[in-house]
Amino acid sequence: MKKRSRIIAFLLLLVMLGSLVSTTSKPIIKDVRLGLDLQGGFEVLYEVLPLKGKEEKVINEEVVSDTAGALVKRVDVLGVNEPVITVESNNRIRVQLAGVEDQESARELLSTQANLTFRDADDNLMLDGDDLKEGKAKANFGQNGNPVVTLEMKDPDKFGKVTSEISKMPENVMVIWMDFEEGVDSYREERMKPESEQKFISAPSVRQTINSSNVEISGSFSVDETKDLAGILNAGALPVHLEEIYSTSVGAQFGAQALDKTIIAGIVGISLILIFMLIYYRVPGFVAVITLSVYIYLILLVFTRINGVLTLPGIAALMLGVGMAVDANILTYERIKEELRIGKSVKTSFTVGAKSAFTAILDANITTLLAAVVLFIFGTSSVKGFATMLIISILVSFLTAVWGSRLLLGLLVHSGFLDGKTNLFGISKKRVHAPEENVDTFDLTTKFDRFDFVHSRKKFYALSIVLIVSGIIVLGIFKLNLGIDFSGGTRVEILSDKSLTTEEVSAALEELGQPSSDIVISGDTNNIGVVRYKDEFKQETVNNIKKELSAKFGADPNVSTVSNTVGKELVKNAFKALLIAGLGIIIYVAFRFEWRMGVSSIIGLVHDAFFMVAVFSITRLEVDITFIAAVLTIVGYSINDTIVTFDRIRENMRKVGKIDDANHLAEIVNKSLRQTLGRSVNTVLTVIFVVVALIALGAEAIRPFSVALLIGLLAGTYSSIFISAQIWFDLKKRELTKAGGLKIEKEKKQWGSDEPVV
Repeated sequence: MKKRSRIIAFLLLLVMLGSLVSTTSKPIIKDVRLGLDLQGGFEVLYEVLPLKGKEEKVINEEVVSDTAGALVKRVDVLGVNEPVITVESNNRIRVQLAGVEDQESARELLSTQANLTFRDADDNLMLDGDDLKEGKAKANFGQNGNPVVTLEMKDPDKFGKVTSEISKMPENVMVIWMDFEEGVDSYREERMKPESEQKFISAPSVRQTINSSNVEISGSFSVDETKDLAGILNAGALPVHLEEIYSTSVGAQFGAQALDKTIIAGIVGISLILIFMLIYYRVPGFVAVITLSVYIYLILLVFTRINGVLTLPGIAALMLGVGMAVDANILTYERIKEELRIGKSVKTSFTVGAKSAFTAILDANITTLLAAVVLFIFGTSSVKGFATMLIISILVSFLTAVWGSRLLLGLLVHSGFLDGKTNLFGISKKRVHAPEENVDTFDLTTKFDRFDFVHSRKKFYALSIVLIVSGIIVLGIFKLNLGIDFSGGTRVEILSDKSLTTEEVSAALEELGQPSSDIVISGDTNNIGVVRYKDEFKQETVNNIKKELSAKFGADPNVSTVSNTVGKELVKNAFKALLIAGLGIIIYVAFRFEWRMGVSSIIGLVHDAFFMVAVFSITRLEVDITFIAAVLTIVGYSINDTIVTFDRIRENMRKVGKIDDANHLAEIVNKSLRQTLGRSVNTVLTVIFVVVALIALGAEAIRPFSVALLIGLLAGTYSSIFISAQIWFDLKKRELTKAGGLKIEKEKKQWGSDEPVV
C-alpha cells in the first residue's frame, strides 16, 4: 500500500503542477514588463549641472532627488506605463521609457526647462513661472473652440499692474515664451527662426488692465500640445540643466523583431535540453523535464513579483539558467549511476548519490552567484537585467533541481517501481557489478580511461602558451573592435524590409549630411545596416536622423550615443568587476578547499577570459558592455566545472587515505578527471544547445554576446579539464615532495553524510 501510495502521490503532484502552470502561466506572462529593447522606447542618462549663470549652485543629493521628482511628474504627462527613473552616482539620473511612440517629443518634454516668462515687446521680464499657482495649468477650449491653456496667477493685483503698463506701450503686446533660459534678442527675431527652434508661444494684445487671476494662453495649439504644456507647467521648471551623456533609442519594429526571434531561439534551445535529458537519463531525465518546466514558471513568477524588466540579455540569462539548472540534475544523476554500477540498490544509490552531489552543487552555484552579484553592482541597465535574471535563476534552480527533483524522484524510488531496473537510469546491465564484488566508485571504469591527463599536461601547457602568445601578438596588432560603450560616439542601426547594400546606406547618410565610412551590413537577409561615428550626436541630430531614415527605410532606426566620460567609466567598472569577481572566487575556493585550488582556478579563469579577448580581436567582433557580462558569466560557469573536479579530487584523496608519491597523486587526479568528464561534457552540451540556438535564431543585437558565451564555454571546459587540475597537481606535488607523503584523515562523518571530511 505504501508503495502504491507513493506512485499516486507522484501522479497527483504532476497533475497539480500541470494544472497550476497551465492555468496561471498566461496572466504571469502578460504581467512581464518588457524592456525598451523588446518593445521600443528610449533610455537617457542625464548629468545634472547648474543652470547657465548659476554655476555657483551646488549639485547635491537633495537637488538631484528634486530633479528626479520633477521628471517623474513630466513622465506622468506622457502616460508611459511603469517608467524607470533612478539616481546614479549622486549627480546623474537615468530615465528608461519603454513603449513610447513619439520619442522625439518625449525627450524634449523631459529636458526642457518649461518655464513660462511674460515679457513686453522690448524683452523686459514682467512675470515668470514663479507667479503662477502650482498645479492650476489646464488644457481647455477657448470661446471659438480652439485648444487653449488656462492658468491662475498667485497675485491678481500684480498681473493687473503688469497688464496696465503693457496696455500703455506703443506695442501693447505681452510676449509669452517657454524655456527662456538662454535668452533671445526679441520675439520678432525668434519668430523668424525655423519652426523646430522656436520657443515663442504667443503675443496677445493687451489694451486694458486685467485684474483677474485667470489667464488664457491661446495660439496654434493642437489638443495634445495643450495637454503636454499644461502637464509640464504643473510639474514645474527644472532647477538644473540636464546634459545627456548616454542615450539609446530603439525603434518599435526592432523591438518586436528581437522579441519574436529570441523567443523562438529560446524554445528551440530549451527543447533540445529537455529531449537530451529524456534520452540520456530516462526516468530521472523525465523528472528533470518536470522540474525544469516548473523552474521556468517560477522564474517568470518571481521576476514579475519583483517588478523586473525583461530585456534581451535577460532572456539569454533565463535560457542559460536552464542549462545551469540542469547541471545540478546531471551531477546528481551521474552520482546515482555510479552507485548503481557498484551494485547498490536503487534506494541506497539515490540516497548516497544525492548527498554526494550536494556539496559540489552548493559550491558551484555560490561561485556563479558571486559573479552575478558583481555584474549587478557594476553593470549598466541592460546588464543589470541580465544579472538580476541570472541571480534569480541560480536561487530558483536550487529549489527545483535540488529539492524538487529529489522529492519527485524519491517518490518513484521508494515506491519500488524502479527496483532492479538500471536501464531506466540509462545504464545497461553489462556495466553493473554484483554487490559481492565489493567494488568502490573509485575503481569504476569510464569511457575516458585511456586518457592520461596529468602526464600529458606539458602538451596542454604548451598549447595554451602558444594560444596566449599568439593572442597577445594579434591583440597588439589589431587591437579590440571597441563599441561605443567603451570608446564613446554614436551607433545607428537601420532596419529595412529588403536587403541593404553599403553603397545604399552610405548615400542615404550623405544626403543627411552625416557621412560615415564605418558601415556594416548584417541580419539574416542583410536587412540591417550598422553605422558608427566617433562623435557624440546631440538630441536634435538624433531626432533628425531618426525622422529621415525612418521615412526612407520604413522603420525607426536604433540610435545610441555615449560620451567619452561614460565610456571611460564603463572600462574602469569592467576591470573592477572582473578583479573583484576573481578575488572573491579565489577567497571562497581557498576557504572551501585550499589556497592551491583557488590559485589554480584563477589561472584557469584568466586563461579563459584572455582567450575570449583574443578571438574577438581576430574576428573583429564588436566588444560592448554585454561582452563583459559574457566574460563574468563564463567566469562563474568555468569555476563551476573546476570546482566539481576539485570536489571529486578531494573526495578521492580521502578514500585513499595516504598518498605516497607524485605518481600516486597523479593517479588520483587522472581518476577524478575521468569520473567527472562525462558530467562536464553533458553539462556544457546542454548550455551549448541554448547558445547555438541564440546565435542561429536569436536577435542580431545579442549575437556578439552569444558568440562570446560560446567561445567562453569551450575555453572554460578546456581549462577546467586540461589546465586548472594540472596546475594544482604541480603545486601539490611540491608539498608532497617536502613532506615525504601526505596522510589524509578519511573516516569522519558530518551531519550523517556518507562523505568523509578532513
